[in-house]
Amino acid sequence: MTLPVDPTLDEMRDALAAVIPAHAAFDGWTEEALGRAAEELGLAPAQARLAFPGGAIDMIDAWYGWIDAEMARRLPPERLAAMRFRDRIAALVMTRLDLSLPYREAARRALNLLANPRHLPRAARLGWRAADAMWRLAGDTATDFNHYTKRMTLSAVYAQAILVWLDDESEHQAETRAFLDRRIAGVMRFEKLKAGLRRDPERRFKVARFLGRLRYPPK
Repeated sequence: MTLPVDPTLDEMRDALAAVIPAHAAFDGWTEEALGRAAEELGLAPAQARLAFPGGAIDMIDAWYGWIDAEMARRLPPERLAAMRFRDRIAALVMTRLDLSLPYREAARRALNLLANPRHLPRAARLGWRAADAMWRLAGDTATDFNHYTKRMTLSAVYAQAILVWLDDESEHQAETRAFLDRRIAGVMRFEKLKAGLRRDPERRFKVARFLGRLRYPPK
């Protein structure tokens, strides 16, 4: 990416997000990695640091944002529209992993940082953001409670797929793809069950009634 002569912080952040992972694989998500990425883009390290006031976590956040954008570019709506819904989700998840594949060690180091208890809230937000991006690209328009359950379910599936992918040495990540197919099949069955419950008022899950029973159990 070619930067303008006097780039804004957002422009620097976007450009660096695509370059830092190659250096983070060797130097970790550190100022050394950021400095090498800045040098690659013709930026002064001091300039680059301004783009990531939160340090390593901000760098990881920006990289994940770059993955979101690249995923949308590689899988435009017209291409996804030709797929079954479950195939859209699988394609979106695998595209994310394929984008990370050249930087698998950087991804491993990023997950280790996000697993730190003080970073767990940020990790949860990033997982939610990825799931939301995937559902939206897949064509989901839910705005009710279903909107949230879909994203919680997919963020969990995506997190598990990453753990399998990190150690997957099979050809074309066949083990990860097989794992993902099984999990997405489960998600689709769950969505079908929820749809049936919504159509049948007698079987519909009532959150308030459930919480009430927890507080005042039947005698």
